[in-house]
Amino acid sequence: MTARRELWIWLVTCVAGAALVLLAAGRDWFTVTYDTREVAISAAELVPALGPAAWAALAAVVAVLATGGVWRGLVGAVMALGGAGMIAGSWWGSGASAALRISAEQAPMSAATAPQVASAVAWPLLASAGGLLLLAGGVAVILRGGRWPGMSGRYDRQGAGPAGESRPAPAESAPSERALWDALDEGTDPTADPDPRDR
Repeated sequence: MTARRELWIWLVTCVAGAALVLLAAGRDWFTVTYDTREVAISAAELVPALGPAAWAALAAVVAVLATGGVWRGLVGAVMALGGAGMIAGSWWGSGASAALRISAEQAPMSAATAPQVASAVAWPLLASAGGLLLLAGGVAVILRGGRWPGMSGRYDRQGAGPAGESRPAPAESAPSERALWDALDEGTDPTADPDPRDR
C-alpha cells in the first residue's frame, strides 16, 4: 500500500470517528420519568466536553495534513489522548446515576417520586466507537505519519531549495565583447539581432 493511499484511509477513518462522536453528542442519552413528567437528559449535560473534543479532533486532522516531522507526531499524540478521553467520557456518561442527579436538579419538585430511567444505549456506544477510531488514528500518526505526504510538499515548486526558494534558471550566456565589436564591424546591431553563433 502506498503512503498516499494509507493517508486517505486514515483521513476517512478519523473524519468518520469525529462524525460519530458529533452525532452522539447532539442526542438525548436518557429519559427520566417522574409519574407523568419526562425529563430528557442530553449528552451535552452528561459529557459537556464531548462535542468540543470532536471538533478539536477534526482540527487535528487538518493539522496532521499541514505539518510534518516531530509536529505531526505531537498532533497524533494529542489526537490519541482525545480519543481515549472520548471513550472514558462516553462510559461515564452512560451511567444512570449522573442522569438521575441531573434530572433531580431539573425537576426538584418531583424528586420524591420514584423515577423510571430509560437509556438510549446506542448513542454512548456510537460515541465510544468514534473515540476508538480517533484513538487508533492518533496512534497511526505516531507510528506511520512520518512517511505520509503533506499539503506543504504538494505545492512546492519543482527545483526548490531547502529554504523553499526556487533555484534560478541558468542565465543565457551573454555575447562576448569581441562578438559585439565584430557585429558592429559587419554593420549589424547586436542588441536588436544577436549573432546566431552566440546563442
